[in-house]
Amino acid sequence: MTTRVLFVCLGNICRSPLAENIFREHVRQAGREGEFEIDSAGTGAYHVGDSPDRRMAATAREHGLELKGHARQFRQFDYDEFDWIIAMDASNRANMLQLARDNNDLAKVQMLREFDPASTDPNRIEDVPDPYYGGSSGFEDVYQIVERSSRELLATIAR
Repeated sequence: MTTRVLFVCLGNICRSPLAENIFREHVRQAGREGEFEIDSAGTGAYHVGDSPDRRMAATAREHGLELKGHARQFRQFDYDEFDWIIAMDASNRANMLQLARDNNDLAKVQMLREFDPASTDPNRIEDVPDPYYGGSSGFEDVYQIVERSSRELLATIAR
């Protein structure tokens, strides 16, 4: 049985392609490649067809990871294609929930930081911050958040 996971941010050039590729690497390291289909998308159409942001790609390369893929927009049919739909922030989660057709669709959408072992407030799920308009340290911060959260996501799915 294949588990299908989709990571979603705004433009699909920074956070969600990073999450897609980090999660794919965690799956590879666990020897479970044949058990997963992994993709990413954006709620906006701003960057459809674009490669990942060069700054995010450079940060990933510093950690030995190549970002692959091209931006695409999240569509309602993604609810039919994926078991887990992982939002990077509350705004994108809200946009996806507006496209949900029923409770089954709603149940698939979760926030990545629900799985962050470094979260300090169990009553508040934090966003993965968007580094697009910030400095280089923001890309590293996002890398660290996504790395640890996606590792825990894989452990959760495995349970």
